[in-house]
Amino acid sequence: MSSNSSLTESLHEKTIVFGLKLWVVIGIAVGASLLGILLILLICLTIQSCIRRSRKPLHDRPMTQIPPPCKDIKEVSNDFVIHDGLLLTIQNEPEPGDPVDTDAIQLTQEEKLKQGEENNLSGSFRITDGCDGIQIVSLDEQSSTHATVDSAPLAGLPEFSYLGWGHWFTLRDLELATNRFAKDNVIGEGGYGVVYRGRLSNGTPVAVKKILNNLGQAEREFRVEVEAIGHVRHKNLVRLLGYCVEGTQRMLVYEYVNNGNLESWLHGELSQYSSLTWLARMKILLGTAKALAYLHEAIEPKVVHRDIKSSNILIDDEFNAKISDFGLAKMLGAGKSHIATRVMGTFGYVAPEYANSGLLNEKSDVYSFGVVLLEAITGRDPIDYERPPNETF
Repeated sequence: MSSNSSLTESLHEKTIVFGLKLWVVIGIAVGASLLGILLILLICLTIQSCIRRSRKPLHDRPMTQIPPPCKDIKEVSNDFVIHDGLLLTIQNEPEPGDPVDTDAIQLTQEEKLKQGEENNLSGSFRITDGCDGIQIVSLDEQSSTHATVDSAPLAGLPEFSYLGWGHWFTLRDLELATNRFAKDNVIGEGGYGVVYRGRLSNGTPVAVKKILNNLGQAEREFRVEVEAIGHVRHKNLVRLLGYCVEGTQRMLVYEYVNNGNLESWLHGELSQYSSLTWLARMKILLGTAKALAYLHEAIEPKVVHRDIKSSNILIDDEFNAKISDFGLAKMLGAGKSHIATRVMGTFGYVAPEYANSGLLNEKSDVYSFGVVLLEAITGRDPIDYERPPNETF
């Protein structure tokens, strides 16, 4: 008992450490030792964890640590076009001056079709029209001087399409092609966007339509043009080569037609230097009529352009007409005689029955073409306020 009491007295004696009792000092020392041991263990575990992470294989890492896969996948481009549901090889253009035997060309195409039908149908180039079936492309016109370029204008470009047709371009691609959308490259402006002249990395000249994003108008305009001409191919329609969808940016890339439009030849700058011959006017009008017949009769659903006018008829070096600007186009499905829609178009070219009722069908385009026909023959604007009142329209 005496030893226990002496130990208790010793523990309760004050020490020189801030006058604390001995048992308090011992308790503090033991607690500090435990904390030190825990801290050392924590440091060791942290170091081991870092070592394990650094040695962790790539496939076990989280997705945020894995770099995105490279998108540099080349598109396989075949020189095929669709005709009557089958693929045909594009013929090379004959040398200038050589006689063109259209019957021989037609027979050659039929023979090659029979011989290589299976091989052609197994090609990787796929075209659909968003409906049941494949679009029919007219091949009755002979090739232009740019046949080699037109058959593969996207050859050598790295990106591929997510829509099953055309090419997907990045914003950087189109900035480089147009010199960062320089004002010097502007070749057209409208209510829906600006058109720039550009040149792709493979040297192909293009027209880039940058759609203005006015309250979602860019998305609507983009969808309309893609649905209308994304899959169609015709000599007298401006070809849609690809698109750019990046953030709020919506851009369409067309083939570049470098000889102005019908309006500029009749009333604009080009009319001051030269006038269209009657043969050239007839060729332009016939080409426009063929394109409209194709849109109205050869594909399903029908495409009603809704804005046929002289400024939307582009002209190439050989004075072939190419209808452009499908931003107002509408689809007319099978069995439908018309669709009810808001009246849109250009004053002077809009059919009066469509303007009065809002009922749209292909006849509206035919009326507009009639106005263009008279405009080409007379050389007068559809609406000219400088003339006397009885001759304004």
